Amino acid sequence: MTPLGLFQIVLYFALILAAAKPMGAFMANVFEGKRTFLHPALRWLETLTYRVCGVREDAEQRWTEYTASLLSFSVFGFLLTYLLQRAQAMLPWNPQGLGAVSPDLSFNTAVSFVTNTNWQAYSGESTMSYLVQMAALTVQNFVSAAAGIAIAIALVRGFARQEQKTIGNFWVDVTRATVYVLLPLSFVAALVFCSQGVVQNLSPYTSAVTVEGAKQAIAQGPVASQEAIKELGTNGGGFFNANSSHPFENPTPFTNLFQMFLIFLIPGGLTYTFGRMVKDTRQGWAIFAAFSVMFLAGVFVLYHFEQSGNPILGNLGIERHATAAQAGGNMEGKEVRFGIANSALFATITTDASCGAVNSMHDSFTPIAGLVPLFNIMTGEVIFGGVGAGLYGILLYCIIAVFIAGLMVGRTPEYLGKKIEQKEVKMAMLAIIATAASILVFAGISLAANFAEKGYWNAPGAAIANLNNNGPHGFAEMLYAYVSATGNNGSAFAGINANTPWFNLTLGLAMLIGRFLFLIPLLAAAGSLAAKKRLPVTAGTFPTHGPLFVGLLVGTVVIVGALTFFPALSLGPVVEHFLMNSGRLWS
Repeated sequence: MTPLGLFQIVLYFALILAAAKPMGAFMANVFEGKRTFLHPALRWLETLTYRVCGVREDAEQRWTEYTASLLSFSVFGFLLTYLLQRAQAMLPWNPQGLGAVSPDLSFNTAVSFVTNTNWQAYSGESTMSYLVQMAALTVQNFVSAAAGIAIAIALVRGFARQEQKTIGNFWVDVTRATVYVLLPLSFVAALVFCSQGVVQNLSPYTSAVTVEGAKQAIAQGPVASQEAIKELGTNGGGFFNANSSHPFENPTPFTNLFQMFLIFLIPGGLTYTFGRMVKDTRQGWAIFAAFSVMFLAGVFVLYHFEQSGNPILGNLGIERHATAAQAGGNMEGKEVRFGIANSALFATITTDASCGAVNSMHDSFTPIAGLVPLFNIMTGEVIFGGVGAGLYGILLYCIIAVFIAGLMVGRTPEYLGKKIEQKEVKMAMLAIIATAASILVFAGISLAANFAEKGYWNAPGAAIANLNNNGPHGFAEMLYAYVSATGNNGSAFAGINANTPWFNLTLGLAMLIGRFLFLIPLLAAAGSLAAKKRLPVTAGTFPTHGPLFVGLLVGTVVIVGALTFFPALSLGPVVEHFLMNSGRLWS
């Protein structure tokens, strides 16, 4: 690791730390219905939304009603996104004359953006018109992110309230998240991107002649507006196939830093929001500390192994150490303008958060470096996490952590004065088991699936024929696809052609499981917690704001992830690491 690389990582973390309190305080005011500095400019839009949609601002919902609202909202978003893709050829703002998207790919993409996954089995510049990019994908980037924030706030209310049957109003929470948080920040971010050279237009693609005399179509479009919410909402779906490695999406080192800052801005701030809403900011800082420990551990491990490079290349006489003349390490699959440190940092951030943006190819990482993004998503992306998703995911682990602590000392577990009983633990474990089963079952079936010669819905042959690699690396590519889908991350390890009926269907189902079989149990837990009395603090109460709890929480996240997925990881990145060090690529 180089001094400059370490400085860049420290600088980034300092920016996130500095932004956490003001961002969190602002969001706490928004969701508690207090007046903010944006109300004079935007309150009219909020009230107009309620009037048009027939929503009563003062009406609250039980957890069942909150869940029903979430599901109905998601179904509507899915249908709209699906239909716009299927009708694309007949709609305006399609200067390239792109045809309708196939039914299976339309299904996969609609599910992907509605669940805040943004998995893309297509090349955006050759598949989606400007209208679909704006009216379908960008809109879902906003509302799916807002829904995630709303769920997190609902769970926080479960801890903050006592002896109440309601946890807020889904429609009010989504509206406030969109109007006061996502829209203003995205507008400012889009202007910043435009100032740095990110394109924003509705022009047809430009035809250019290269130095070699070949013709090249240079894709354009409304990129900056999508780029802003893509990062801020931890969506990650790229306007272009190359995502944030494309110079029209991420042209400079500054835009690279700014994109990473946007990804963690809201998740980091929500920890302070949590502390404010439960009337104990120490609780929020404890969660922020747990996030920070896991984040920094991941980024330094990834950076170390990428900077160390591939020993097979070293045996060929290729210099692996950084010098003034070259970067050293493993530069395969990376943009020179970002280098190893910023590629490692970006990969860690986007897989800590549920953001599928990439500025380098994870498929080209060394084995242990590639294991870090995999494990980040396998933990449920609770290391800062997606907007809302990180907070409600870590609160799930808080429930498990205090349950384990209660077992060790023989006391009824408590968290924030609420008894953690059978129902809460069951709901937490259901969420973890459902997502783990989705990953392992779908990946296992895909590795073994072999389609008939005359199958009408998928090309004949083995599903693994779509992999570019054999051995443990090919296994990691397959595993990563279902990990990314179920974790609602959306990044790709690459090395797999996922645009087939089989993968479009199964990855779509994995996204639905990862989103809704995780959210529904948490909302049930929120309803149960809100109805409970708050217990007074006694000498026997386990403090949940100090280093001991932070250590217990980090240990719980790591151990649950390790116990669940270590066998799968050992067949992929771990064995590949030993093979690489022995001079072989696969057995």
